[in-house]
Amino acid sequence: MNGLTAALVRSEEWIMVRRRIFRQLVESFLYEQILSEPVIGPYAEAEYTLQGETETGEKVEYTFWAVRKESFDRIRLSDKPIMRVTSKNRAEADSIPRFLLEMAAHIPTSEAQLGQFMDELQQTHLKDTLSVRWRAGQPEPRVSEYDEWESALIEGHPYHPCYKSRVGFTLSDNEAYGPEFGPEFKLVWIAVKQNAAQISISSSLDMYAEFIHNELGQELQTFKLILQEVISSANLKLNSVADAEVKLNTDGDASVDEYVFVPVHPWQWERIISVACAEQLRTGEIVYLGQAGDTYRPQQSIRTLTNVSHRDKPYVKLPLNMVNTSSGRILAQHTIMNAARISDWLGRVVAEDSFLQDELGLIVLKEIAGVSYHHQKLPNMLEQKIYGSLGAIWRESLHPRLMAGEEALPFNALCHLDQQGTPVIKPWINEYGLDRWTRQLLNIAVVPLIHLLYAHGAALESHAQNMIIVLKEGWPSRIALKDFHDGIRYCQSIPHPFGYPEIEYPPANHQRVNRNSFVEKEDPSEVKDFMLDALLFINLTEVAFFLEKHFDLSEKQWWRMATEVIFNYQERFPELQARFEQFDVFAPEIEVEQLTRRRIHEGPGDCVHRVSNPLHVYRPVRQN
Repeated sequence: MNGLTAALVRSEEWIMVRRRIFRQLVESFLYEQILSEPVIGPYAEAEYTLQGETETGEKVEYTFWAVRKESFDRIRLSDKPIMRVTSKNRAEADSIPRFLLEMAAHIPTSEAQLGQFMDELQQTHLKDTLSVRWRAGQPEPRVSEYDEWESALIEGHPYHPCYKSRVGFTLSDNEAYGPEFGPEFKLVWIAVKQNAAQISISSSLDMYAEFIHNELGQELQTFKLILQEVISSANLKLNSVADAEVKLNTDGDASVDEYVFVPVHPWQWERIISVACAEQLRTGEIVYLGQAGDTYRPQQSIRTLTNVSHRDKPYVKLPLNMVNTSSGRILAQHTIMNAARISDWLGRVVAEDSFLQDELGLIVLKEIAGVSYHHQKLPNMLEQKIYGSLGAIWRESLHPRLMAGEEALPFNALCHLDQQGTPVIKPWINEYGLDRWTRQLLNIAVVPLIHLLYAHGAALESHAQNMIIVLKEGWPSRIALKDFHDGIRYCQSIPHPFGYPEIEYPPANHQRVNRNSFVEKEDPSEVKDFMLDALLFINLTEVAFFLEKHFDLSEKQWWRMATEVIFNYQERFPELQARFEQFDVFAPEIEVEQLTRRRIHEGPGDCVHRVSNPLHVYRPVRQN
């Protein structure tokens, strides 16, 4: 791929992508106070300067135009290029690594950590350039349904500067498995001894074996024949080879019924499992069956796959030992085991709440089955190699849940521009009117989530693709929510009529993978902020910026409408007044994650900071 890299770095797309990464990098550095100077002012764009030092000790300045916005005091740089100024030259800043080196004295991290962060930015630069360059050479994608939207959206995270790092993927891997390229492939299937696997199954299903039979169909019989041949071959080998380990870890001959069938992403099999599990393959604890079955296509999250052969079948989420944006993309065992339990609980909450079920029509895409390799029985050194690397979660498909005439798209598609620069939402806004359409959007997006918070004490991480907008003839009608196995928070101290699901807790060593992998919280404000971080700080703020830029809807008007939606809800449910105070969404500040600091942070502790809440500014005054 060296020739491809050379072509990418000389392309116009390379410059365009570099400018975007630079903007998001400087915005997040200043917003998260990784760089404390300069302080960006509100109201209007102004020119600001960052002071650094070259490798020869000469002073260097980076100048840019920026403004502090009303939405959580977010900092936004203008589209004007960042300029690099020395005593001898003023030119566009054209090197992100050089910028980091020249600002290194002001960035609170080690040289090694900064180097790793630099690599993630360079990986993003290469891979997004590849995406943008490839898309520019394609005809405008004709998107007619939800699954196609999951491939059509190539932008990545709008705030995080490492929005497409995909560390672990080569450029060829990126083309083979990146969702924006629309690849289609079959899964690798393996058989794992039952005593080496853990299974999670929804109460709506009978048995894992029956579920797998429905997933694989006739292919299951083929796999059983392959497995039987492997077992027979291994047992015959015992007659000629004095190696008890080849006896498939049993006291007698193994049988097909002693195994469970597990899917593996083809990249994960080739790069990780086939090497890390070589010993298990030798002893027969794991048996390779082949790449077969239905065809799949990756969604935006990369590791969640859509069944292209049968769109009504479940989506499957598979671990990938790669890093994208803020974290590794493995699937820890405790999250797999919790998936169906949490989904069953949440499904019951919605089913028995007439407001959510009948009036709002909330769709919950339940995680109905999961399987994980039981790595805890391995020695510590081996466990760390395989931790979270082998397993799967199946999630209900959206398609059977949609009614006639409904269409759906991921929430972040609301900010999508076609290749001519036209917003995808423009025809709908033209038809229904800007004020009317946006108010309805806020109603269907906000009310279900605040009702779950107030009435049930549960906060969902409904950012970007985790929330799906359902429309009827372009009119926002309801939402679908997904990804609950690690995307829900609640307080055990707040009673619920159903109680709460019995969950498995993360092991101590999970901190090295994800510091924020927990479900239960003690402080209600942390539960509330978890929801507001995803829903308001990411989702609604990005829509606010987009509507202001493309439709001249001011941030002030947007957040005033949002507060009215919440206030109207509270007026309707006065019996929840105690919860309104307990989960005060109008508080002056909320706590949000520092996504960029998280990439350079070393040691224990959360990367969060308190920011101004726009709902507080525009909250209605209650009449006594």
